[in-house]
Amino acid sequence: MEIDVARLKPRDAYALLISVILPRPVAWVSTLSAAGRGNLAPYSFFQGVTANPPTLLVVVANKRDGGIKDTLRNVEETREFTVSLVPFALAEAMNATSASLPHGESEFERFGVAAASSVRVRPPRVATSPVALECALDRVVTVGEGPLAGNIVLGRILHAHVDDSVLDADGRPDPAKLDLIGRLGGEGYVRTRDRFDLRRPD
Repeated sequence: MEIDVARLKPRDAYALLISVILPRPVAWVSTLSAAGRGNLAPYSFFQGVTANPPTLLVVVANKRDGGIKDTLRNVEETREFTVSLVPFALAEAMNATSASLPHGESEFERFGVAAASSVRVRPPRVATSPVALECALDRVVTVGEGPLAGNIVLGRILHAHVDDSVLDADGRPDPAKLDLIGRLGGEGYVRTRDRFDLRRPD
């Protein structure tokens, strides 16, 4: 099958990309509006960027009507956010927070997700996540316009919370103990416990 991606409608291009770029880690992004209202939403176009300076990216796509999501609005207003990683035990709660709520209604409160205070930024983190990263906005790069256009949110990582229970004997995060999930196409997910190792060449 050959696909002229440039000619696809945005929705069809989206369906293709989420079906072939996988598995994708899930960023559970917490933000506050300028008025202090909380928001918590998952995003799977998410990745590390560089260690110098420590930076990650989360892509916040526009809504289907072309409007911007609360996450992007809040990040642009306050220039802060947190990213909590999602283990299998929190998959259902994470999925619940992907629902569309009225602007200003907190997913933490609506879906009973426990919040914990952050150290360097104002938005809280997910209390029961094994890893949470506190970020300051570096910049937003907008790609495209209208429905499903992307807003690449680059965040400088200021502080990390790593639960002691997921560390190995050497004090490093253990993938098996983290038991994180990854996003597949459609409604599919994968767990990171099924893994293999390859020695990198010198």
